[in-house]
Amino acid sequence: MTARTHHVIAPDGVRLATDLCLPRSSGPHPTVVIRTPYGRTAHRAELRGWAAHGFAAVAQDVRGRHGSEGEWHPYRNHEDEDGAATLSWVRGQPWSDGRVVAAGASYAAYCALVTAVAHDGDGDGTPDAVIAAVPALGLAETAREATGPERLRARAGWWAAHGDRPDSDPEALETALARDPQLLEHLPVVGLGDRLERELPSWTRIWDDRRRGRLVLDGAAARLPLLAVGGTRDPFAEDTLDLWRGWGGPSRLLLGPWGHRLTAGAAPAAPGRINLGALYVRWARAALAGRLEHTRRGVIALGDSGRWYRAPGGGTAPSGIGDAVSTRPTVWAFGTLTGLRLLHGAEFTADPARPVRSDDLMVPVDGDGADRCVLLSPPLPRPLDLAGHAEARVRGVTDGPCADWAVRVTALDPSGRAEPLAFGIVRRTDPPGGTADITVPLGTLGRRLDAGTRLRVEIAGHHFPAHARNPHTGENPVTATRLASSRRTVLTGGGALVLPVTARRRHVEPVPEICR
Repeated sequence: MTARTHHVIAPDGVRLATDLCLPRSSGPHPTVVIRTPYGRTAHRAELRGWAAHGFAAVAQDVRGRHGSEGEWHPYRNHEDEDGAATLSWVRGQPWSDGRVVAAGASYAAYCALVTAVAHDGDGDGTPDAVIAAVPALGLAETAREATGPERLRARAGWWAAHGDRPDSDPEALETALARDPQLLEHLPVVGLGDRLERELPSWTRIWDDRRRGRLVLDGAAARLPLLAVGGTRDPFAEDTLDLWRGWGGPSRLLLGPWGHRLTAGAAPAAPGRINLGALYVRWARAALAGRLEHTRRGVIALGDSGRWYRAPGGGTAPSGIGDAVSTRPTVWAFGTLTGLRLLHGAEFTADPARPVRSDDLMVPVDGDGADRCVLLSPPLPRPLDLAGHAEARVRGVTDGPCADWAVRVTALDPSGRAEPLAFGIVRRTDPPGGTADITVPLGTLGRRLDAGTRLRVEIAGHHFPAHARNPHTGENPVTATRLASSRRTVLTGGGALVLPVTARRRHVEPVPEICR
C-alpha cells in the first residue's frame, strides 16, 4: 500500500498534487479525501491506515502549498471549487465506488466542510459524509473570540508558520521571539509582518473580516452525515459545538480532553482511551451505508478519566435534549465565605504596559498596585463532575471608553498545584464610571474536581500574549499605537461563578453512541 502522486486539474487549470493509497483488495472502494495546507506527505501513514480498512485514501496539497500550483490565500473561495473538482476526479476513477468521505483537522476540516455545504446535493462535487476534527471555521472565527478580543499569540504563530508562503516553518515565530522577546508587544499589531523579516501581506487582512458563522449557517441546510471531533482544551471548541448543533443532517459529536493539536485519522491511540482511527473507520462505514439515525448525538469526556457523558444539546431529534447528561448550574457567589472569598484587587489597574500574562499561572501577593481581582473558594467537600457550559457573572466599573474583562479559573489541588480549568474574555463599551453587569462565557467543561480542590478566580483587563492588549483609548487594538491604563472596580455583590455540575452520573460508551 504505497502512496502514488497524481495531479488533479482545478477548474482554472491549476495542478493540485494528490497522493493516493489503495487497498490490496480489488475494488471499487469507498474513498476518504483529505485536503490540507500542512503537507500531504505528512498523511501517508494515515492513508495506509484507511487503505488497510478497505478505503481508497487521498491526501492533497491545497493550491499554492507544497506540491500544488497556484497562490495560497487561506479561507478564500477556491477551497470549495478545488474540493468539488477533486471529488469529481475521485468518482471518475475505476477504483472508486462513488462514495466519498471528506475528512480533515483544523484548516483541513474547513476544506472538507466548505466543499460539503457549498455543493450539498450537487452531484459529483459533494461528499457523502464529513469528518471534521477541531475545525477552524473561517478567518473571523480564528482571529477573534466571539466576544470580541483578538487571538494574538495563536494567529501570529499560525501566520508566521504558514501565511504567504508555499511551504511551512513551524518554528518561525519562536525563532523571531528568540531574536526579539518583545516581538508581540510592538505596536501596531498589524505591523507584525515587518518584524518577521519577510513579507506577510495577508496578516493585515485577517483583522478586517468580521463575518462569523457562515459555515454553521450553511450547514443547517446540509443533509449528509457529520462527525465533529473537538477538544474541551481547544480554543475553537465552541465553534465545533455550534457546528454540531446546527447541522441539518445526522450529526455526531466527540468532545474529548484534547487541545487543538488533535491527532486525526488512523492514529494508534488517542488521549481519553479512544482509538480515533478505529472510530473514524466504524463511523464512516455506518454513514456511507445509511445506518446512522437521523438525530443529533454526542458525547463529552470527563477529563482524562476515560468516562463519558452524553453531551448537552443531543437528543432524538435535532431540536431535542433527550437523555443528555443532566446538570445543574451550581453558583459560587463572589465575596462570601462559602462561595468565593475576595483575596485582593476589588479595585485594580489594568495597565497594557504591564498586562496580566496568559502564559503564567502565578498570582502576585496582595499589595499596592493590584493588577487583577483575585477570589478563592474553600476546599471542595466532595468530588464534582463538570460537564457543560460555564460562565462568570461580573459587576464591574471602568473609567475608559472600552474595556476587556478576562476571567481565568484555576483548580488548586490540596498540595497547591495549579491547573487551568476555564477561561473567558469579553470586550465591552460601557459608559465610563457606570456599573455594568457582564456575563463572561467560560466555554464547555468536561472535568472531575477531586475533594479538597479549591477554585481560584482572577478577573483582569488583559490576557496577553494570547490576546491582543486593549489600549483603553477606544481605538482598534490591532491598529492602535497609543496605550492607556484603566482603573477597574469589581463589585462582589451579584458576582458569581457558575459551573455545570452533573446531577446524575450516567456514563455512556462513546463509540456505540457515535456510530448508531
